[in-house]
Amino acid sequence: MTMTFTDIYMPPRLLAPGGTPAGFTTHQQRYGPLSYGNPAHLLRTLAESGLTGRGGAAFPTYRKLAAVAEAGRRAGRAPVVVANGAEGEPASAKDRTLLRLSPHLVLDGLQLAAEAVGAGEAYLAVEDGATLLETALTERRDPLPVRTVRVPKRFLSGQSSALTQYISGHAALPRHQRPPVREQGVRRAPTLVQNVETLAHFALIARYGADWFRSAGTPAEPGSALCTVHVPGREVRVVEAPFGMLLHRLLPLDGIGAVLIGGYHGTWIPAAEAATRPLSMADLGAGVLAALPADRCGLAETARVLRYLALESAGQCGPCLNGLPRIAAAFQALASPGPHGTAREDVARWAGLVEGRGACHHPDGTVRLVRSALTTFAAELDAHASGHCTATDRTSLLPVPGSRS
Repeated sequence: MTMTFTDIYMPPRLLAPGGTPAGFTTHQQRYGPLSYGNPAHLLRTLAESGLTGRGGAAFPTYRKLAAVAEAGRRAGRAPVVVANGAEGEPASAKDRTLLRLSPHLVLDGLQLAAEAVGAGEAYLAVEDGATLLETALTERRDPLPVRTVRVPKRFLSGQSSALTQYISGHAALPRHQRPPVREQGVRRAPTLVQNVETLAHFALIARYGADWFRSAGTPAEPGSALCTVHVPGREVRVVEAPFGMLLHRLLPLDGIGAVLIGGYHGTWIPAAEAATRPLSMADLGAGVLAALPADRCGLAETARVLRYLALESAGQCGPCLNGLPRIAAAFQALASPGPHGTAREDVARWAGLVEGRGACHHPDGTVRLVRSALTTFAAELDAHASGHCTATDRTSLLPVPGSRS
């Protein structure tokens, strides 16, 4: 089957045209000024838009903001807002691309979120590019000052409780989910942690309205999303696409055996399924789409990622301290041709034991990847068990920090 592969899927909303970073003057000429002063109207418009979080959880944005605002009223304390640009996912480049090309759209959204929840402090957390963002902040005269925070380059640094811990002066490690960050986050204040892409969408919705936002996507999943696209032989690209678009328009599927949707906490699906599957927020996770050629070994690819995820865990609870390393080691055995004993059954069983038992969702996301690999690469598992690997190309597709590809 021959696919058409193009970089243009819709008129650009978030990313500056031509890949040129937009300074504040250009930004204002393109979008016009923001109006402030009516938090209730902002929340109503946000609710009508149907915007959901673009950081992976896909939670309704207006409900998150309303909950933080209510927590602040109950506590009698002004909330804190955090723009989360700490992109710990190694395969994703969407957030840092957005911050490089359209920083003021994100900063607009941060100010609007601060207004909507009645915040008294605002932060912008990133791994890279803080100096450029600090320069962008000097161009603005915002109602609420914003402080940039450089976070460690770790997979879990952008997890909401780890991020609020770090801003509070502690190590960037997740804490248990009770009380939630919306009630006690930065220095125990009610805290809104919102992905930078979500905030950029918010800035556009505030200007153009809910109907405009819903003119892209589907009735159930309105709007668009930034995707980091990995295709062998091509540069990694960040594109914007509407929900409901078939994946084969984003990825060329000729010669492809499987597709990873959502990143390292995502799912593998067969290429035949990807050919008819629409882009969905429920699948998208960290916004990663990666096409694995049929001549590569999906088990070896997954084993590399699982080892990385096990090493990147916080090591604070049993599922991460014991479960993930065992799963990663057993899966590494499955990725090597030869007798596997009970490794296949052990991986499936241990996945069930760690799910839902961690201090954060890191074990759950890892299990999601494991289970999808066991299903999508079942035939390759059988081949490996008989001492044979069908792959003829050992080149790695997915980036894993610290590994040799």
